[in-house]
Amino acid sequence: MPLTSAISATADEVRTVARAPQGNGVLPKQAILDKMTFLDNRDWDWYKQNVPMLETPDADINAVYYYRFDMMTKHFVYGSPEHGYSITEFIDRPGWSGTYGAISCPLGLQFSDIRWLKDQRVARNYAHYWYNVPGAQPRAYSNWFGASMWGLYEAWGDKSFISALLPDMKKDYEGWTAERFDAKAQMFVWNGMQDGMETNINSRQTDDWFRGAEGYRPTLNAYMYGNALAISKAAALTGDTQTAKLYADKAAALKVQVQTRLWDPKRKFFFHMFANDEKDGIKAGTLTYQTGKYAGNEHGRELIGLVPWQFNLPDEGYESAWKTVNDPDDFFAKYGLTSVERHDPLFRISEHCCEWSGTAWPYATAQTLEAMANLLNNYKQSVVSKGDYFQVLKSFTTSQFKDGRPFIAEANHPDTGKWQIVAGHSEEYFHSSYVDLVVTGLAGLRPRADDVLEVNPLIPDAWAYFAMDDISYHGHTVSIIWDKDGTRYNKGQGLSLMVDGKIVKTSPTLQKLEAPLGAPVPARAIDNTINFAVNNDGTYFPHFTASYSDPKTALQRLNDGVAWYMDAPPNRWTTEGSPNTSDTLVLNFGAERPVTSLKLYFLDDGAKLKAPKSYDIEYWKDGHWVKIAKSDREPKAPQGHTPNITRFDTPVSAEKFRFTFVHSPGAFTGLSEVEAWGHAALPLSAATAEIDDLAYNPGNQAYPKASASFTSPFDRVEEVNDGKVFFSSNSRNRWTAFQSPNDTDWVQIDFGTEKTVGRVDMYLFGDGGGVRSPLGYALIYWTGTEWKPMDMLSMTPKQPTQGMMNTVQVTPVKTSKVGVIFKHDAPGRTGLTELMVFEK
Repeated sequence: MPLTSAISATADEVRTVARAPQGNGVLPKQAILDKMTFLDNRDWDWYKQNVPMLETPDADINAVYYYRFDMMTKHFVYGSPEHGYSITEFIDRPGWSGTYGAISCPLGLQFSDIRWLKDQRVARNYAHYWYNVPGAQPRAYSNWFGASMWGLYEAWGDKSFISALLPDMKKDYEGWTAERFDAKAQMFVWNGMQDGMETNINSRQTDDWFRGAEGYRPTLNAYMYGNALAISKAAALTGDTQTAKLYADKAAALKVQVQTRLWDPKRKFFFHMFANDEKDGIKAGTLTYQTGKYAGNEHGRELIGLVPWQFNLPDEGYESAWKTVNDPDDFFAKYGLTSVERHDPLFRISEHCCEWSGTAWPYATAQTLEAMANLLNNYKQSVVSKGDYFQVLKSFTTSQFKDGRPFIAEANHPDTGKWQIVAGHSEEYFHSSYVDLVVTGLAGLRPRADDVLEVNPLIPDAWAYFAMDDISYHGHTVSIIWDKDGTRYNKGQGLSLMVDGKIVKTSPTLQKLEAPLGAPVPARAIDNTINFAVNNDGTYFPHFTASYSDPKTALQRLNDGVAWYMDAPPNRWTTEGSPNTSDTLVLNFGAERPVTSLKLYFLDDGAKLKAPKSYDIEYWKDGHWVKIAKSDREPKAPQGHTPNITRFDTPVSAEKFRFTFVHSPGAFTGLSEVEAWGHAALPLSAATAEIDDLAYNPGNQAYPKASASFTSPFDRVEEVNDGKVFFSSNSRNRWTAFQSPNDTDWVQIDFGTEKTVGRVDMYLFGDGGGVRSPLGYALIYWTGTEWKPMDMLSMTPKQPTQGMMNTVQVTPVKTSKVGVIFKHDAPGRTGLTELMVFEK
């Protein structure tokens, strides 16, 4: 896919890449949003310009629906000007994630939800990401990338998009075939952990509970069936009949294997098949509980046995498997579906994350609901009703609350609703879909590749009203309206479909409707505006300096490509503790950049942190600061929980911008993100400004060189001076002395030449367990013949404190090496995520 297609944006923000359709005006957008007082992101313009509006009689469904858009924005990471956006699963970008924090496991469900945003930029960038960004790891976990691309096409109707992605879809399938296809079994083979479903009832029958039980699973093989069909359809669309037939045949062959070998006619369900002999007499080629310790047991059902319907794989005749879904003795529960049926001998609801042996997982419940909607729409059956669908959707909805507010994490107790949370890691977890379940299931818009609008609502018959307004579908604006007596929306009595402001089909009752849609409306020309401020690649520039920083907050968070306002987990820089009535923040690009707009994401927690009373912006020109004389600001006064945008009539070319914040009375100023948007050719020209961190090494230079007396085998001392600051225990960019036999350990920086040192900043890391703040530390420098202690003039804070910057001012010395000696707080050991050294 060409880079110009991947980097698609508006001039300022992620809002209007495709055409901005005129709304149908069924629902009062601002009035609805005003009711969602729990939203962290209150950029009302973004919601109104992007989100299909929803109104139902069910307050919980309404709340969770809008919350899911709020949640997903916390995962939209602007990685770099060259690559645009990717999407994270965890909020902290753990060490096992790929470039910019993405993980391939949930990509299918993420694409399902984001395809309904009117602005397609994030989805297009993310589609491009997987096979075009180094380090993306597209096959680290099983997923349905190809089928997801076809899903985007069905929602957008953009033939040029799917044609451009077809090579990546084929590359994806070929990679899976080379790595995971078992030619003898004619199926794909892997384990549950690589499905994102670790510690399951099959792995727990092996010596490796976490990732054991290599096998042929209904999941991966159904995913590959969906991927093959997607390639076949996309190839046919482009006129490549040979490829279309090749992949249609691959899909058909997989279907035969899944239906004949993974289906147990006795238990009437699809099961995991073991690839190898395992302990206790488990035999290769047998399904769960056909052999081994539990041989002959009538259970063994997992939600993965319903995944084939997510891709419409089974022929008619297998629907009896669905009898278990709404039965409380099997999968159904008050707070989502159990991942394993209740009476299974290995059923277990774990108290802590992460087990797939009974605990409710939003990922699996979302898959099941998508499959269930397919069953209701695409099969002639009487096992499941739309009432059953709503019951499961309502259970899933009910599960997504905590302390009375919408919330989601990794997994929850199916009977109590209690979430299993790894603090700073799994809050606001984007591992499942919900928006798509409402659009394609509850509202019933069934995406298709042709020019027909098909709608089959699954809403309860008892509802007096329902509306989904301004859905962008094939470039048209679609609204689905149910108004039993015609008085709520004044668009007529019963069920109505609107397209581009006109009613095109009606029915007095809830039923399936089809109407001509017309040809897809093409997306408008792409604007390649980029964010010059972002820095996720570890380069020294762009970077920030400030007149005062709360040492618990890192300046590096200001340009990590993502914004949110909540304080747990935090993504912020603040001036909390500042003695000043105003403070300054300087953004340094390291080279001149032509900026057309700036965005400041102010924090406001209603107490210590508030949007500033006012702020001024200056830029660096000819050796001095120049105040911005004329600009357009939105909003006019500073506000928290929304981007504060300053637009320039003509681009301002500058190397640096300075922001001066006048603090609100009794409060301090804080920011989650700063963005600087403009146009420039890619790749950007290299920064030419001088680097003031004497220790910085991006990893490709001999000096400065970091070394240590001991480095944990889990960490790398080279990461102590790579410019990256991460306090999260899962992000794993750090040096630690974990498992060191020593009472004290040192870290040194060899500059390779003599430098003047006047300040050292240590970002101390701790995980609450084996790595913690040291009892103390000493700074030393090399005279050329021996190490001597530095004269430490001040220490902030006074005691070494993990999870924050520890700054030491020293009497300046000229030296080629500096070091820090840590006295460990036994039995713990010391850790650093970054060590910076400055002249002053």
